[in-house]
Amino acid sequence: MSLFIIATLRGITPAEVPAIADALIESGITRLEVPLKAPEALDSIRLLARSRGETAQIGAGGVLSIQEVRAAAKAGANAILSPNTDTMIITETCKLGLASYPGAATPTECLTAIRAGATALRLFPASLIGPRGMAAFRPILPDGVPILAAGGVAPTEFGEWIDAGASGFCIASTLYRAGDRPEAVRLRARILISALENPM
Repeated sequence: MSLFIIATLRGITPAEVPAIADALIESGITRLEVPLKAPEALDSIRLLARSRGETAQIGAGGVLSIQEVRAAAKAGANAILSPNTDTMIITETCKLGLASYPGAATPTECLTAIRAGATALRLFPASLIGPRGMAAFRPILPDGVPILAAGGVAPTEFGEWIDAGASGFCIASTLYRAGDRPEAVRLRARILISALENPM
């Protein structure tokens, strides 16, 4: 299973999103998450879906209701990311043909999300659970289900997480902070990709 990164673009605006998306995509990060709390988030999602939808997965983040799932889908999102395990959100996401990335923090939540149809699990908050915590319950989960460490994971820790069974990472401020220039994001993206390909 190939490893991957989802870039969480907190605070991104529609005016900024095309150049930031290009910086990430050109660096090899092709899964982008626009949190719904970002300014005019649905406009950013709509813009990315129309212009970068063929080269990147465009996700709506922080989704907490079925109404938000439907609004994101209407805007063109093809992935839904939530901080929690809500089977109604997962079911609606799958019904609409979108990728489902729910947050989960316990074996029970992980198994509940998988049974509801989750595409992959976001272990959140990863900084509190740690690689050892994930490794302890990884064996009870079905083979082939991707687990992404989300929240407070540094590139220097990638190796430890991968050894524990992580399939990838959801990265926010280490990649992008509101107002960042594309050049800075491009540099950070390349550093992250290098850390992913050559974990310590």
